[in-house]
Amino acid sequence: MIKQLHISNYALIDKLDIGFDDGLTIITGETGAGKSIILGALSLILGERADSKATRDTSIKTVVEATFDITGYNLEHFFNDNDIDWDEHECLLRRELSPNGRSRAFINDTPVALNILRELSTRLLDIHSQHSNMLLSQPAFQLSILDSIANNGDLLENYRQKYQQYREAERQLLETRQAIEKMRQNEDYIRFQLDQLQAMQLQPDEDQELEALQSKLSNITELKEALWSVENELDSEENSILMRLTTVAQRLEDAERNLTDVEGMAQRVRSALIELKDIAQGVTSIVDTLNDDPAELARVDDRLNSIYTLQRKHNAQDVNALIAIQLDYERQLGEIEHNDDIIEELTARVNACKEAASEIASQLSAKRHEAASRFGKDLLSLAMPLGMKNIAFDVAFNTTDLSANGTDSVEFMMAFNKNQRPMPVKDTASGGEISRVMLCIKTIIARHMQLPSIIFDEVDTGVSGDVANMIGEMMADISRTIQVIAITHLPQVAANGDHHLRVFKTDTDVETLTRVEQLNSDEHIMEVARMLSGKDLNQAAIDNAKSLINHKHKND
Repeated sequence: MIKQLHISNYALIDKLDIGFDDGLTIITGETGAGKSIILGALSLILGERADSKATRDTSIKTVVEATFDITGYNLEHFFNDNDIDWDEHECLLRRELSPNGRSRAFINDTPVALNILRELSTRLLDIHSQHSNMLLSQPAFQLSILDSIANNGDLLENYRQKYQQYREAERQLLETRQAIEKMRQNEDYIRFQLDQLQAMQLQPDEDQELEALQSKLSNITELKEALWSVENELDSEENSILMRLTTVAQRLEDAERNLTDVEGMAQRVRSALIELKDIAQGVTSIVDTLNDDPAELARVDDRLNSIYTLQRKHNAQDVNALIAIQLDYERQLGEIEHNDDIIEELTARVNACKEAASEIASQLSAKRHEAASRFGKDLLSLAMPLGMKNIAFDVAFNTTDLSANGTDSVEFMMAFNKNQRPMPVKDTASGGEISRVMLCIKTIIARHMQLPSIIFDEVDTGVSGDVANMIGEMMADISRTIQVIAITHLPQVAANGDHHLRVFKTDTDVETLTRVEQLNSDEHIMEVARMLSGKDLNQAAIDNAKSLINHKHKND
C-alpha cells in the first residue's frame, strides 16, 4: 500500500506531503482544485511520459516521491534481478524532472531505467478512471481475471515452464535443421578441404620435428667440419688432447712417489681421459652418420612447404591446429551423414514437450471454463444493482495454438439493453458502464488475489441515489482486502470512507497553490454535508450526512 506521497514544483503544487492509510481513503474537492494534478504526479511514478509544461518553476527540478509498504509482496526476485537494494517492508519510488527536461527514475535511491520503474510501480498501484478502463477490453486482461478466480497461479507457472521447454526444443530443432541444411550446402567444400588434410596424414608436433631436421640437413657441411675439428683436437696422432693428458697422468704418477700432496690427481686425470676418449668415439660415430643427402632435404622442404600452405589457408598456428580443423570437418560430415537420426531425436523431444504442455493447458482450460461460469453469475449479481438491470454477460472461448497462456483465447461479451445480442465489451459499453463493470470485477477478484492499491478516479460519474450507495459500499468492500483511494463528487461514496482528504486551492500574494488537508471525524461529516447541499450548508444536510456515515459504520 502507498503510505506517503511527496510532490514538489509540479503545476499548482509548490510542496505537498500526503499520508495514506489502509482501508478506503476518500479524496474530494471542487472542480479545478487540483485532484487531477495529484493524479498526474502519481502517473510519473507509474512511468508515464513526463510533460515539461507541468513544471511549476523551470529553474529547479520537479520531484515526485512515493513510499510503499510492500510487506507480503513477493518482490525480492525483482529487486535482485535488477540489482536494487531490497527491504522486505518498505520501498521508495522517485521521479525527477530537471529544468532541462531530462527525466530520472529511482527505486530505493538506485537509478533505474523508466521501464523498470514502470514494471514495479504497476505491481504496487493501479489507477482506474473512465478513460483508463479500456484495459477491460484487452483479451490478456480478461484471461488474467479468469485465472485469478480459478486460482490458476501455480498451475499456470507449471504450464509456462513446460511451454518454455517446448519452445526451447522447437528452437533447437529449427537451428539444427538450419545448421544441417547449411552444412549440406557446404558439403562438397567441406569434403574437399577434408580430403586435402587427410591426404597429408598429419602427425602431432610434426612441424617442429621437420623444422629441426631441416635445420640439420641444411647445415650438414658446417656440422661435419665442426665435429672433425673436435675429433682432431681430441685424438689426432700428433699432440692431441688425449696424448698430452696421458703424459700429464704419467708425470703425476711419478710425482706421487715422492710428493703426497699430489696423491690422487693422476687417477682423476685418468678418469678424465676415459670420459674424453668416450666423447671422441661418440663424435667419430656422429661424423660417420652425417651424410649430405640433398634428396632428403628436398623431401623435408616440400613437406614443410605443404604444411605451411595449409596453415595459411586455414589460418592455423601449427600442425596441431590443422589436426583440430580436420577433426571438426570429420565431425561435420558425420553429422550430415547421420542428420536423419539427429532430426528424429529432436523431433521426438519436441513432441514430448508439446504433449506435456498440452496436458496442463487442458487442465487450465477446464478450470477457466468453470471460473467463467462462476464469474458471470457474480458479475451480474453485483452489476444489476448499479443501474445495469438489463446487463447480460458471457465469455467466448476460442482454442488457439500453444502460447504463453495456454490454448485459450477469451473475449468478454456484454449487452446492456433488452433484446441486445452480447457483443465484445469495446463495442457495446459506454465509459460509465465500463467503469462500473470494472468496479464489480475488482470487487470479485480482490477476494481471490493480492492486488495493488487501487485509485478510483471519479468512476461514479453519472450515477446517483441507490446506485451511488452501492458503488460506495463496493469500494468499502474491496478496501477490506486492499487499500482503496477514491476521488469522488458523490456524498454517498464519500460517506463510506475510513479516511478523508480534501483538496483545495489557496491564494498567496503572487500565486494560487493546491493544498490537501486530512479531515477529522467532524470535518468528514461537514464535507459530506457540503457535497449534499452545495454552498448552502444546513442542518438537514448535516443530519443526512451523519445518517449516511452511520449507515456505513453499521455495515462494518
